Amino acid sequence: MGLMARTSGPETREKLIRAAEEAFAAQGVDGAQLRDVVALAGQSNPSAVQYHFGSRAGLLDAVMAGRQRRTEQVLDPLLAEAPDDLHALVEALVTAEASELRTERGRRCLRISAQLSHESGVRTRTPHPTLDGTVYWRLIERVEARLTGLPEPLRLERLDLALTVVGAAMADRARQYLDGTAPLTPEPLFLADLVETTTALLRASPPTVREELP
Repeated sequence: MGLMARTSGPETREKLIRAAEEAFAAQGVDGAQLRDVVALAGQSNPSAVQYHFGSRAGLLDAVMAGRQRRTEQVLDPLLAEAPDDLHALVEALVTAEASELRTERGRRCLRISAQLSHESGVRTRTPHPTLDGTVYWRLIERVEARLTGLPEPLRLERLDLALTVVGAAMADRARQYLDGTAPLTPEPLFLADLVETTTALLRASPPTVREELP
């Protein structure tokens, strides 16, 4: 009878992260059970997630931190060359996010991150810890600086909405790839249209709202 191979702490962490990506993408961030993550990772200790990450939230942060590192490698040079033009900045964002469509792992992470868009901190200008100090947050600040024609509350809401739209569109595309569903449009057209529609959303004139009569 052979001895069971032992894995190191970093190896176990990586297995748990990969298993969490699969479970969170398929069952939802709130719906996935940690015991399923542990089982997918091939771990026998039911407390493995708590031991390595402290909590479900800690595991989720680890998943998103890895996804953010991959995206930042693409975004960093794009942002360094992008002029302070709204269209160019949105194009850099969409191009970087689309890099996650290249792999099954990235597609799963796009499905997960779309569920967390409300936690980014854009509306309060307080970045989530996984976004603090990142190239992605610098991009957000540069985009906001171009929205000078809007009052601050509307500016922040619209920026948050634009990022949510991009995330939701990417997540849906990722779902189609994972499910083997044929998209309506080829990817270059999908990405180009996403850049145009997101830019148009951000550039829209502030609405004129009539005061309600008492």
